[in-house]
Amino acid sequence: MLEPRRRPTQERSRVKFDHLLQVSRELLLEVGFESFTCEEVAQRAGLPIGTLYQFFQNKYVIVCELDRQNAVAVREELAKLTAELPTLDWLRLLNRLVDHMAKIWLEDPSRRAVWMAMQSTPATRATAAVIERELATDVAYALGPLTPGTPRERRKIMAEVLVYIAYSMLNFSVRDGQEHTEAIIELKRLLSAYLLASQPETIT
Repeated sequence: MLEPRRRPTQERSRVKFDHLLQVSRELLLEVGFESFTCEEVAQRAGLPIGTLYQFFQNKYVIVCELDRQNAVAVREELAKLTAELPTLDWLRLLNRLVDHMAKIWLEDPSRRAVWMAMQSTPATRATAAVIERELATDVAYALGPLTPGTPRERRKIMAEVLVYIAYSMLNFSVRDGQEHTEAIIELKRLLSAYLLASQPETIT
């Protein structure tokens, strides 16, 4: 799994680390991953290239860290909704989560750029899978009150399927020429139908 060489502990280093990531996000969106270079990131950030290499070995590590950043907002919103479970109105919570994710994908086109960059090598794809599995762990926990009769291993697989479907459809919804609203409606249908079909005796 690709990770930074080190994560800053002091405020001054943390500011540089975050600034490099923000500049990287903007550059990736502007030029695409093939033309994205560490040298250009450092130049635009106004920092020596050596400072960048203190944190990131190469551009693949940078996009993996951006992917982790993207997962944080989703996990935070999921935690808020999980706190409201169990509830008979689980479909409303699901729709609220999807609406929140759709909004941040629509407002931040760099998310799709990062997702596409993560498909570039076996190492980045493997790291993306780890990040998605971490999110799926949170989803499996949220499913617990809704599917009390489901074995833990099956709930884990269900959660991974849900995350994969959601991420794929969210990135599909913001591609060029795609009708975003219609794609999100279909995503909600997919997720709710899958949950209902998986546990009709408990999710009602």
